Amino acid sequence: MTPPSYVFLYVENTAASGRFYADLLDQPPVLAGDDFTLFVLPSGMRIGLWARGVVKPAPTVAGGGTEIGFSVEGDDAVDAVHEDWASRGISILFPPTTLPFGRSFVATDPDGHRLRVYTLAQA
Repeated sequence: MTPPSYVFLYVENTAASGRFYADLLDQPPVLAGDDFTLFVLPSGMRIGLWARGVVKPAPTVAGGGTEIGFSVEGDDAVDAVHEDWASRGISILFPPTTLPFGRSFVATDPDGHRLRVYTLAQA
């Protein structure tokens, strides 16, 4: 089986979401259209921002039901990313907290998609 390579996020405004992710990821999209914007990350993973009104079949849920995970190295890195994102005005749902799996915080994009920054606890 081919491993997953895309995450599609259904958004209300591809231009606004494109600007948000360009700033968050510190890179421009490789494709930016009225209904679809695409980012290709250095890892090869792709994030597609798809206008909710044109997706077929129509989506039945809004953002917030899943998360995109951003792995960083160490508790201090989690706290540093949190400070950076909060200073940019990104909505923080859950502040940096040590959980059973490691340290983590959760932010949201303009459509309510959850963005979790985390580091795994040392075994």
